[in-house]
Amino acid sequence: MSQATQTPHSHGVVVPEASRAERFTSYDVEAFEVPGGREEVWRFTPMRRLRGLHDGTAAATGELTVEVAGEAGAETVGRDDERLGAAGTPGDRIAAQAYSSFTKATVVTVPKETKAGVTTVTITGPGAGQVAYGHLQVRAEQFAEAVVVLDHRGSGTVADNVEILVGDGAKLTVVSVHDWADDAVQVSAHHAKLGRDATLRHHLVALGGDLVRVSPTAVFAGPGGDAELNGLYFADAGQHIELRTFADHAQPHCKSNVVYKGALQGAEARTVWIGDVLIRAAAEGTETFELNRNLVLTEGARADSVPNLEIETGEITGAGHASATGRFDDEQLFYLQARGIPEDSARRLVVRGFFHELLMKIAVPEIRERLEAAIEEELEAVGA
Repeated sequence: MSQATQTPHSHGVVVPEASRAERFTSYDVEAFEVPGGREEVWRFTPMRRLRGLHDGTAAATGELTVEVAGEAGAETVGRDDERLGAAGTPGDRIAAQAYSSFTKATVVTVPKETKAGVTTVTITGPGAGQVAYGHLQVRAEQFAEAVVVLDHRGSGTVADNVEILVGDGAKLTVVSVHDWADDAVQVSAHHAKLGRDATLRHHLVALGGDLVRVSPTAVFAGPGGDAELNGLYFADAGQHIELRTFADHAQPHCKSNVVYKGALQGAEARTVWIGDVLIRAAAEGTETFELNRNLVLTEGARADSVPNLEIETGEITGAGHASATGRFDDEQLFYLQARGIPEDSARRLVVRGFFHELLMKIAVPEIRERLEAAIEEELEAVGA
């Protein structure tokens, strides 16, 4: 990207209408008004493409298929399981609708002081023209270590909540891949709660679907927590990908680092990244940074990027953000072509380099290789 697009705050900091600390939350869908699209939390979302998930007209007509493979324990539970809801409360009407509508939930548990390998949770949509609501909880108990992959695929219209509970001293990596069929719509909320000295690495990958909106939230329930929220997304013609991160610092001496990168190509390809960070008065010694980069590959694509940083205490270690959207850097292309690399190959190298940092953070080789192949396929589609 050209130097001109890389200045921090290139999109400006948008001061929210109200503090994130005051945003309404409830498990009750009826406690939320039906959104019209002008509300701050909905203003980037094409409401007509939500297929009624937001207004109560999308009755469940099917269900998600959830399959768990790996070392962590898994069980299917009813709505009355007392563990459900522990990680966070729905913050918008669709999340509350999903919470009110699921009939069974999947709970994946890594017992305390155990080190588990990779556990894969495959979540398959209800099928074209069908609607389903889901609920998943991932629990890493005290001093546990694990990697959990959430692999979303198939067709249909889906709203769901994912709870991620990281116990004191636990280390959990979650890789959430959203590789839906072209017709799929998904609105998902991820609620992560970190205990004392807990570590979370949350990697979100959005590739497929007609409309995919995911809202990952990390809340610190004890001091010393460390959360990384990483995201990689690639939108094609007509596709809407919206990712809304929130790091809620309410405890002292915690760290959060957010890095989201996206590429867009094709007419009316649209991506939205909203990055909220709240450092509450009690969160002394906080260290936080968020970064969003977007690479626009063709005409007719649009990326929106809005970082929001609220600080209620002056006693912090550091806080900052950077946001930039740009096209291919002609100087980079010229440099590569001057060394005998054809233009199409040079463009591929630039895109690979753009995503390389995030791909290398995904510690599951099979997933990393699959994503590299998917990016290559995307580039071939546009003739890059």
